[in-house]
Amino acid sequence: MIFEDISIFEEMDDEWLLGLITTHDRVVADIKNPRSYMMLNPLKLNHLNNIDKQEADVIVINLEDGVAPQMKKRALLLTSVFISHLKSSTSKILVRVNPIDEGGLQEIEFLNQIKPDVIRVAKIKERSDVEKVLNILDKDIKLHLSIETKEALQNLTALNVDNRVGCCSLGIMDMLNSMELPQSLLKHDNPTIGYILSRFLIDSKSTQMHPVGFTYQDYEDLDGFRKWCELEKSMGYSSKSCLGPKQVTIANEIFSSDDEAKNRALEIKELFEKMKKEGITGFMHENYGFIDEPIYKDALLTLGEIG
Repeated sequence: MIFEDISIFEEMDDEWLLGLITTHDRVVADIKNPRSYMMLNPLKLNHLNNIDKQEADVIVINLEDGVAPQMKKRALLLTSVFISHLKSSTSKILVRVNPIDEGGLQEIEFLNQIKPDVIRVAKIKERSDVEKVLNILDKDIKLHLSIETKEALQNLTALNVDNRVGCCSLGIMDMLNSMELPQSLLKHDNPTIGYILSRFLIDSKSTQMHPVGFTYQDYEDLDGFRKWCELEKSMGYSSKSCLGPKQVTIANEIFSSDDEAKNRALEIKELFEKMKKEGITGFMHENYGFIDEPIYKDALLTLGEIG
């Protein structure tokens, strides 16, 4: 909890909120392999006040979807006030801003002063969009991209223009709309959806960006959400956008590395490094078959030592 009493914020005007924004050192959560990105509406004050202690690895304060045009400024001010008074959190703090031609650049310039861990920009389309953002983004803030248009999917491999661009998130509902495809296609066994998920994953990984699975809008259908998580994990995804704590719990469970896989990876790592000292980088093992450098690198990936 950031503030003991949040009822006073209901009556505060914009000037009063502006005066509450402060700057101080914040203890940043140490999360290397995020599994869950939980969306949060900044106009929901109770939710905003509890961003310090959430199960989600990343809190996504969303200034775009769910915020009416006339409330955009207030949402930005509230977000800035609460983050600026946040002393520490168990989650990374990400702010999703509006498209760059709809106030997003101005929001980024304003947010630079409070230094959220990450800025995510909605409706990115091309390389020049990313360059415009990087030109004004504080050097200590990471940049994530929302890939939710047909142009963004087409240009994805050209969008990682700086080492601050570490992640991209799939907005599949908006993407289907941009392609004039019906949202009714969003089913686990639909080949078009499978292709979009595969292409997004491969293009992200090939340019060293971490891909985040799409937001499943039916937050009460937890069985459906679990099936999407399981499918995406089987494809190679390791994190998922979430709506609410119940989805977060499922995503954290599914995208956590299991002990058996970790133990296998650790044994392969130790075996390979021991044999390499003897000049051998390819050998048979009775439990794991042929072990060589690609197998060793996969073990390191499982242990989180590369990637």
